[in-house]
Amino acid sequence: MLELLVYWYQSTQRRLRRFERREIRAFRHWLEDPENLLHLSALVIVPLLVGGVTWLANASPVVSFLVYPPLAAGAYTLFSNPGGRYASPRRFVGGISAGAICGWLVLNFTGEYWTAVPLGDLRVNAGAAALGIFLTGVVTWAFSLEEPSAYSSALLVLVTGSNQLAYVGGIVVSSLIVAGVFLVWRRQFYEERAQYLFQSTHGDDQILVPIRSDASESLVLFAARLAAAHEAGKIVLMQTVSTETIAETEQKVEAEVEATTTEPVSEEDVTRTAEVQITETARQRLEALQELVESTVDVPCEFVVVAEDGSAGDTILETSAAENCDLIVSPYEADEGTPSRFVRTLLNGPTDTVVFRPASGRTTWHRILVMVRGPGEQANTMLNFAHRLVSTGRIAACSCISNATERRNAETMLDNLVESFAKPIETRIGYGPVEEFLQANASHYDLVIVGASNRRSVASRFFSTPTFEKIHTVDCDLAIVHRGR
Repeated sequence: MLELLVYWYQSTQRRLRRFERREIRAFRHWLEDPENLLHLSALVIVPLLVGGVTWLANASPVVSFLVYPPLAAGAYTLFSNPGGRYASPRRFVGGISAGAICGWLVLNFTGEYWTAVPLGDLRVNAGAAALGIFLTGVVTWAFSLEEPSAYSSALLVLVTGSNQLAYVGGIVVSSLIVAGVFLVWRRQFYEERAQYLFQSTHGDDQILVPIRSDASESLVLFAARLAAAHEAGKIVLMQTVSTETIAETEQKVEAEVEATTTEPVSEEDVTRTAEVQITETARQRLEALQELVESTVDVPCEFVVVAEDGSAGDTILETSAAENCDLIVSPYEADEGTPSRFVRTLLNGPTDTVVFRPASGRTTWHRILVMVRGPGEQANTMLNFAHRLVSTGRIAACSCISNATERRNAETMLDNLVESFAKPIETRIGYGPVEEFLQANASHYDLVIVGASNRRSVASRFFSTPTFEKIHTVDCDLAIVHRGR
């Protein structure tokens, strides 16, 4: 009975750990979308800042509760769009403070020369309100401090009564606090989010490269350059041997033995001799590629020969798990113009995969175009791979739209994507289908990177063919990126 309880307890713990890892991974994927990260930051940080200012207002007479409206609105503007026009600590502090000072000057001027409205009365003269807004607009425009919350702080100072100086001081102090927190968050977290959130920045170090019949130096060096970008990078060259090849070799060995001797030979000896011949042939081929990798890129390179059990794709996926590889770089194979079963198996597997289709014998890539459908993990991974391949050159991120009304959203999406990478990335907007855009522009690049559309639903993939299947000819190398589970 006790053993059964222990078993149930351990089994429950394992399930909970698996669930926890799955949920953490899903949450990390969700945060890789910049829009989700910004919404979460605004949802968490802005209330905490307003709560801190509230505590300060209760503890000190310097900060008035009337600072809340402009402060909360301005803080949300900062954290919801840190790359926008108004996301400047200088503009935020200067604009809100200038508005408060302008309101205070107008209040004193109108109270002295224009109207006799008591300072403690909540009624505000309409002319004073208009003058305060006008003066705020002139000052913020002249000093490049235009900030929406400045107009709010200018109007609120008109109803502060005799404590208008305390209100102005509170605006300056509280805006400095908010701007300081925003500056630290943007520099230390948001601009560095790639190293905290993007798994491809730290992973995809151990790369398995299946060597097929048409494997090229371009494929192997493509994988090697991806691995060389990380200190822990390593290449594992893999040669699969089909059961048909093993059977044919055994028959040849048996025929050779029968022709040279009359003594009976056991099946075990024939099988062992055939395995030695197959391994030796594969070893010579893999050693030549190993020398190429180590001499060209200077990255550790190993190799393994595996008997093909079932389909080639399943064998490669099993070998990647056995060799502890977190990325597969495979050659592209087609069957009557469509991706072969081997390629489809890899692009639906649990391991990150790049299917490489060379158009020439190029072994270095200096101009890379990344085709982006939307924000998230897939787009971040493709851009990260582009960075790992380019040491000197340029990278462009492109999104294709169907009409002009989609342009602004596409530009914002691309800007949010590329700003998290240290190397400058150009952004482009194309019109029409991706395959048509590539036919017209691919010749200007060495490599095009597209997604495998594996995040789309089965129904979506059924009614709309994945983009990479529509790209039959392109005037540069093509890499299809699949993000595993």
